[in-house]
Amino acid sequence: MKALAYEKAHSLDAFAIELIDAAEPRPRDTDLLVGIRAVGINPGEALIRQLRSAEPGGRVILGWEFAGVVEAVGPEAAGFAVGDRVMGTGDMTRDGAWAERLTVDHRVVARIPDQLSFSDAASLPIGGLTAWEALFRDHDSLAAGVDRVLIVGGAGGVGTLATQLLKSRTSALVVSTASRPESREWCTRMGADVVVDHTGNVPGQLRDAGVDRIDLVLSTSGTIGNVGWIAEVLRPFGHLAVVDLNGPLDLGPLIGKSVSLHTETVFSKIMAGGDIASQGRILAELAADTVAGRLRPIATTVLSGLSVDTMRAAHELAESRRTIGKIVINI
Repeated sequence: MKALAYEKAHSLDAFAIELIDAAEPRPRDTDLLVGIRAVGINPGEALIRQLRSAEPGGRVILGWEFAGVVEAVGPEAAGFAVGDRVMGTGDMTRDGAWAERLTVDHRVVARIPDQLSFSDAASLPIGGLTAWEALFRDHDSLAAGVDRVLIVGGAGGVGTLATQLLKSRTSALVVSTASRPESREWCTRMGADVVVDHTGNVPGQLRDAGVDRIDLVLSTSGTIGNVGWIAEVLRPFGHLAVVDLNGPLDLGPLIGKSVSLHTETVFSKIMAGGDIASQGRILAELAADTVAGRLRPIATTVLSGLSVDTMRAAHELAESRRTIGKIVINI
């Protein structure tokens, strides 16, 4: 099969992803074999490309957000049949979805309703699961006493879906941060009650907007540099959920308020153990909510083709940190 792969970690200037002939994936008993129709592109994958090299003689195939069609079902993969349209994530220790086919544990997969396109479906898994697991404690309930939530990076994939989940499933006041006019307008369209500029004086902007406290901060970008003002706006015994840590975080500013810190990585349950099947159930709810109009699809940039040029264009956009919504490639 064809796949996009590379050997050595590299920068965008030295882009080294190539279209190769790769061996067909071999399903495990709990796996589905999925023919890929669309993939979502995430900034995290661009970061991995810069940091992760293959083992000697090997290659890396990235991509853990996909939509496609089931081509084979393992003997322990209950609930799916050949021909089902599905979406899901995957396992970072295995080959990803930048390929014609993927093997994936059926428990991190959900069917795609007929009304949902492959490109819209591929925009949901990573952002939706990350937002859900970072925000909610008892299925879709916020922690006790949380009714004012601030989302840092409200126009990105995680921030966009977090805003919509909060507005559709809770009564919380939602504050989003965005620095450009177009991203501020996007946050408002997605349902944010208040939008502030994270490059300015956030505590002052919140005071001007009449927001006297924040119970929970969901930080999707810039956490290391923003921890000072995050600590200032969080109430004592508040909550900080972080999805972007890639270096040391100074917890000093948070200690005086006894803040609860929650780090979130979508792949923890499948890699480290946990209720893996909960992710398939969440994905099914995200799909149903989208069809019902409670969530809006977030595929704002849709490219075409499993090619080096298309993937490079997607990574240029992802690394610009100026994207709104989700980049998707139709295959």
